[in-house]
Amino acid sequence: MFKALIFDVDGTLVDTERQGHRVAFNRAFAEARLNWVWDEALYGELLTVAGGKERIRHFIASYHPEIPCGEGELSQFIENLHAAKTRHYIDLLNREGIPARPGIIRLIKEARAAGLRLAIATTASAGNVEALLAASLDTDAPDWFEVIAAGDIVSNKKPASDIYEYVLTKLGLKAEDCLAFEDSENGLRASLGAGIPTLITVNDYTSGQDFTGAVLVIDHLGEPEQPLTCLSEAPSEAFSLVDIDVLRRLFERWTREKP
Repeated sequence: MFKALIFDVDGTLVDTERQGHRVAFNRAFAEARLNWVWDEALYGELLTVAGGKERIRHFIASYHPEIPCGEGELSQFIENLHAAKTRHYIDLLNREGIPARPGIIRLIKEARAAGLRLAIATTASAGNVEALLAASLDTDAPDWFEVIAAGDIVSNKKPASDIYEYVLTKLGLKAEDCLAFEDSENGLRASLGAGIPTLITVNDYTSGQDFTGAVLVIDHLGEPEQPLTCLSEAPSEAFSLVDIDVLRRLFERWTREKP
């Protein structure tokens, strides 16, 4: 039996990208009097780059290489812009909120009741993560997670496996003691790189990506009144939502079939 569940945040716990982070980036750009607008299509392209500061740097290099900054000035400019984006994002969460994806709160409550350990592995900044957990799950949700590994806590971001290896070290567990939850190909490559069996819940930005190696690919975790749709081979027994019993069956199948 697995001992811990490790969750990505953006797109996995909450569908934050389109109406959360993208909006906050655009508000920060406007505040800085930049004529940059990340529409939904462009933001979908930029999501292939993990990390907010890295995304800004990639955007500048690809679309505005004429910006006359030395490396030190550019890094500070990006740092300031990202800090403004974080401020706008937290304000958006506090004022408007973004609901958790279907099945997330239900499954986490079941996991806690079953004595499973919980952790976060994300490239989002720590401030963003704690604000999101409190706003979208519960005011004390940050305390539900034994480890919250976020932001620049490791040198290499997803698809590198560093963040997951960090979480495993902090938990004192082996990869085969855990299940990971991701929504993107980069996230899957990171978790599989650490050897952790992984369940994928896609969103509009990631539905066409390559999820080879995932133990299951679904549209969301499901609720009694909102059944999930399987997008990959599922266990032989039918199910309409992911609960601890379904996770156990998935884990047992992965254990039997792993190389």
